[in-house]
This record gives sequence, C-alpha cells and structure tokens, in this order.
Amino acid sequence: MSTTPEVRLFGIRHHGPGCARSLRQALDEWQPDALLVEGPPEADALLHHLADAALVPPVALLVHALDVPQRAVFYPFARFSPEWQALQWAVGRGVTARFIDLPRAHALALDQAEAEVPVEPTEPRRPRSDPFDDFARADGHPDGESWWNRWVEERGDDTGIFAAIAEAMTEMRRDEPPPDDREAQREAHMRQCLRAARKEGFARIAVVCGAWHVPALQDGVSSVKADAATLKGLPKLKVQATWVPWSHRHLTRAGYGAGVVSPGWYDFLWQHDPDRHPRAAGWLAKVATLLRAHEIDCSSAHVIEAIRLADTLATLRGHATPGLADLDEAVRSVIGQGDDAVLGLIGHALHVGEALGTVPADVPIVPLQRDVEAQQKRLRLKAEVAQRVLDLDLRQPNDLERSRLLHRLRLLDLDWGVPDRGSRGAKGSFHETWRLQWAPEFAITLIEASRWGTTVEAAASSRIADRVAQETSLPVLAALVDDVLRADLPGAVQAVTQALDRLAAVTGDTAQLLQTLPPLAHVFRYGDVRGTDTAQVGVVLDHLIGRAAIGLPLACAALDDEAAHALREPLLAAHAAVARRAGDDQTAEWRRALAGLAALDSAAALLRGVAMRLLLDDGVVNADEAGIALQHQLSRATDPAAAASWLEGFLNRNALVLLHDARIWALIDGWLAGLGDAHFQQVLPLVRRSFAEFSRSERRSLGERAAQPPKVAASGAAADGPVWNEVRVARALPLLHQLLGLPREAISHD
Repeated sequence: MSTTPEVRLFGIRHHGPGCARSLRQALDEWQPDALLVEGPPEADALLHHLADAALVPPVALLVHALDVPQRAVFYPFARFSPEWQALQWAVGRGVTARFIDLPRAHALALDQAEAEVPVEPTEPRRPRSDPFDDFARADGHPDGESWWNRWVEERGDDTGIFAAIAEAMTEMRRDEPPPDDREAQREAHMRQCLRAARKEGFARIAVVCGAWHVPALQDGVSSVKADAATLKGLPKLKVQATWVPWSHRHLTRAGYGAGVVSPGWYDFLWQHDPDRHPRAAGWLAKVATLLRAHEIDCSSAHVIEAIRLADTLATLRGHATPGLADLDEAVRSVIGQGDDAVLGLIGHALHVGEALGTVPADVPIVPLQRDVEAQQKRLRLKAEVAQRVLDLDLRQPNDLERSRLLHRLRLLDLDWGVPDRGSRGAKGSFHETWRLQWAPEFAITLIEASRWGTTVEAAASSRIADRVAQETSLPVLAALVDDVLRADLPGAVQAVTQALDRLAAVTGDTAQLLQTLPPLAHVFRYGDVRGTDTAQVGVVLDHLIGRAAIGLPLACAALDDEAAHALREPLLAAHAAVARRAGDDQTAEWRRALAGLAALDSAAALLRGVAMRLLLDDGVVNADEAGIALQHQLSRATDPAAAASWLEGFLNRNALVLLHDARIWALIDGWLAGLGDAHFQQVLPLVRRSFAEFSRSERRSLGERAAQPPKVAASGAAADGPVWNEVRVARALPLLHQLLGLPREAISHD
C-alpha cells in the first residue's frame, strides 16, 4: 500500500542570505529525499559538479542555443543564494536534485519567435508591483525590497517564515490578473515536474522556487489536462548548458545578473557568526581594514564609536541588530565626519565586492574557450573582475605574446583588454599599456566566436577574412592593417592588404585615398618595433600614394568653402604620411601633384595655398618663388575673399614664414593696407580666423613686430619693405650724382 508523498513548498527570494539560512535549517530538520529547484532542466547533468571543490561561487549556469549562441541566458548563483545552498545540501547527502523550470530549449525558441514576428498592439498589461510594498508602508519602510531585506534576509533564523510567505503570496495573487502566457507555461511545467516526482515514489519532496510561484504549485490549482494543453506545441531549439564564472559586480545587474544591490553585504551576512562577535563589530572591522589599506585615518576609537552609534540607531528604529543603513550612517558620521566620500569607497569594495568565481576544468566548453584559458595560464594573465593596468615591454618575449593575445581577442570583439590611447599611438615605443577587466559575459562572446575557429589565432584570422570581404571603406581597411599586424596574423595581413589594393584600384574617391595613407604609413614606419614584416604594407602604400597623387588636383577642383576645409586635414595628414614613407619615387610623384594643385586656378583657393606652403616647407620652391605666387594671389585682380582663403591655406597655422621672411610680411601688409573699406570688412573674418590659429607666442611676436616702425637692415634695405639689390643701387649712384649736382659723398645708400 503506497502512501501519499509529502510536498513542502519553500518560497524564497533569489540570492537572499536570510532565505538561504532558513532553508538550510529547514532541510536539515525535515530531511527530504527529493529536491526540485526552479531552474533550467538542461543543467541537470551539471549538478554533479557541485561536489567539486573547484566550483566556487559566484558562478552561473549558461544555457545557449547551439545554432544561435547569442540566444542565451545566465542563472547566477552566489554563496548566499538559497538555490545554491539547497543544491549543495542535496548533492552532499546523495539526495535526488533536479531543475523544474520551463526548459530553455522552449524559452529561447519563444524568444526568437517573438523577436522575428511583429507584435500586434494590445492593451498594455498593468505592471506587477512588489507584493510587499503594502506591508512595507504599514511598517514604516519605503518599499517592499527594504522591508523584505530587514525582516527576512538580515534575520534568517526562522523556518516558519516559509509558511508565512506562502500565505502572503496566496492573498496577493488572489486579486491579480491571470499570468501571461510565458509565466503560465513556466508554472504548468513546474506542476508537471512535481507530479512526475510524486509518481516516482519519493516520500518527502522539497520544492524551492520564487515566492511568487508558491500559490501556483499547490494542489488543485490546475489539472493535468489543462497543463498539457498549455505546453502543447511549444517551439524548441537545440541548447547546451555549462558553468561559467560570475562576479559580485555582475550580481548587481538586472536581467543576466541578479539585481542584488549589495552582494558583498549579503555575503558577509551569510558568513557572519553572531555567536562569535556582534554584527556591527564584524562589519566595521572590515571597513577599518579597507580604509587603512587606502591610508585613510580609521583608529580603534573610530571603530568603537561607530559600533555604538550603529547599535543605538538600530535600537531607536526597533531593530534587534544594525542593518546596512545603520552601519553606513555610523561610518558617515564618525569616520567620514559627515562626508559621503568614504562611503563611495566602501560601497564599491564592501557593499559589492570584487569576488569572481571559478569552475572545474572538466566542465563542457567550446574549444576556443579552452584555448583562451590555456594561453591565460601559459602567459600568466589571470582573469580578474577588478580592473588593473598592465604595462608591457614588447622587447620581452612573454610581454610580446601577451600583447598579441589581447589584440587577437579584440579582433573577436572580446575587449578583455583595452589599450591606452597614448601608448597605442606612441611612435617607435616598445611599451604598451592595457587596462584589463574580465567580464563573465565573455563566455558568450567566445561561444559566438567559436564558429570562426578552434584557436584564438585561427578564429581571429578567419573573422578578419570575412570582414574584409564585405568592407567598402578604405580608411577602415587601413586601420585594420595596424590591428592585424599588432595581433601578428600574417594571413590576415595579406587578406587586408589585398582588399585595400583591390578597392583602391576601382575607387574614384580621392578623399578616402588620402585618409588611408596616414595609418598605413604609421604601420610601415613603426611596425619594426614589434618585429613584424611590413613589406606587404609598403607595396600597397606605394600604390595608394601613386593613385592619390593622380587624383589630387582634380579632387580639389570646384569645391565650396565647406568641402575645401573638410579636405584640408586629410591633405596635410597624407603629406606627412608620404614624408614618413621616405621613398624617392613616391615623394617626387606626390610633389608633382602638389605643384599641379598649386597652379590649378579651378581648385579651391584654400587648398592651393596649402599646396604652395607645403612645397615651400619642403624646399621645392624657394622664398622668391613663393613670394611671386603670393603677390599674384593678393593682387587687385583677385577677389578678396579668394585671396584671404589662399592666404589662410598658405599660412597653414604656422607664423614662422611671416616672422622670418620680410618680403612675405611686406606683401601681406601691403595687400591689407590697400583694401577698400568694403573689401576689408569682407575679408576681415577670414584673416582673423587664419591668425587665430597661430599659437599664443606666435601671435605675441607678430603683434610686437607690427607695432615697430620699419627697421633698416645693415645692408641698407628696409627690413619691413621691399628687398633691395645693393649691387644694382650702386650702379645708379654715379648717374644720380650728375643729375642732382650733388657731391658724391652726399649720396648715401639709403
């Protein structure tokens, strides 16, 4: 004769230390022979890992679709999670344990279907409020969360709390509208799992679930037929489950996290033994240790006074022991002297904490993740949730390999390390500085990236090959060359450079060609710091310089002021890139293009001025030739606005040519002085803009020179006027002597 199995429902709040302590006590007292837990049934095969000492919380169950890895969900567990403690209890005693939530194979398929099919507008569903908000307001708490935290999580010493939770939830759900489809499906599946456990002959069945679901799992709520109809025809995906490390910081997040505000505090509550020392003393000892480590004054007297104040605040509020709010107020008042700055440090380090879990080596993972873990171990790069700075000396083999690994992972969209901008762009530097911070979500990133290969090198190379096949931007491809060279991926370098050459051959966009030259020239010039072969880059760079030179004059023609200013910076950067390449043929070809641009009347005046200044700086034209061009551009026949634009380009934000060339100073001075009022007002903003781009010291020097009267040079030529030819003047002196009838000695060279 069979007996009816006894079922007890334990409604808990996920990740609550008080629930966990009370639940552990209840299980010890009742000794069930079966444990059913709200969670993904696909993870049942992983429960044996709970007996492995290498599985250290915080950890999470990751369930993902095999064909669409981005369809995934995490089930986090902390040391203080009731589900974790219940499962640990069951596995340690050989008690049957299993998960009973709706299989993720169905849930992920439903998610995908909802994402693909537009949802018809419907009456918005009234959002569910916290069922304990009414209790909280009646008891003087601002919300249900703080009420539950005070009376359940910060106590956790009463197994009778579960009966009270079940009664409260039953009353709360009595007036609630029916659950939505997804919630109905979940609860129907939980009831089916409970019925199956009963049929298997277990005598005492413990069900651990969210408190809200307790009324839905009680006898008589729904029939077998009704639940079967609810679950009939659900779509399904192939899924895989595994354990992944989690962190306290990620427990604070909603969604994939857990929504726990202060996991560090909850972990303290779980570990704290009130029989050994009071709660306030234990917590404030941790606070004092932290502050002293950061060289913040926190004496024993501070701690004693803070303990007294926290206990007093708790008593005034009718609490048996201080809560986190009481302790924070005591720290602010006694240690922080009313300042919240200290609480900012405590909040990050103690309220949340930097705990990162570990998982056993034999948990199922994709080969790519296994390769990453092996390289982390070999290169002594520990995955840590706390951010740390890593300074690499690329002359050291181990540091060079670390750099390559981090760059390869970035090509797979896994930003474990982010390079400091300054170190990345340092010319010829043997150092790289990285900021490392591991995130548990990287497990999904690696699963998604595993379709590209089973090792980091193979996956990164395949990922780049696929990307360049679809890329249509020359500047993006040029920047990618630097990335793949830093990652030391020869095959990817070849793929990117070939794509660059192929795209450049058919593009008519000279502006894109100009933007492509600087990153390529940088890679070519400084790539040898990392010991990389940049020969392929040099070949492509030469081709691009030639194509940019051919198209430059025409690209600068018929441009308005806005377009001309937009092309100015790419032109200057491309000129610097050509100089960095330092090849005679390429330099000569580029300079011929600049000369053609400078002489092209249809080109934008600003860019013609820039071209002439670059030719002057490179010594291709001398000061006399530049002066003739300047005189021509500033003549009365030239529109003043066009002349001002040319002058802006010629000055090129550099006042040296004005400060050191008297002829150019005189020409510009004469042009400005000769403008009529209307023309002067027209060009004044343009000229002002040109001079505003000079440095402060240059503007000061120009002002001082303009304030001085023209000086006479030792040669007899006015320093600020036209340059005199002393030989020609001397030839005219005898004739001048005869015409004026003056003594020869009366005629000076002035």
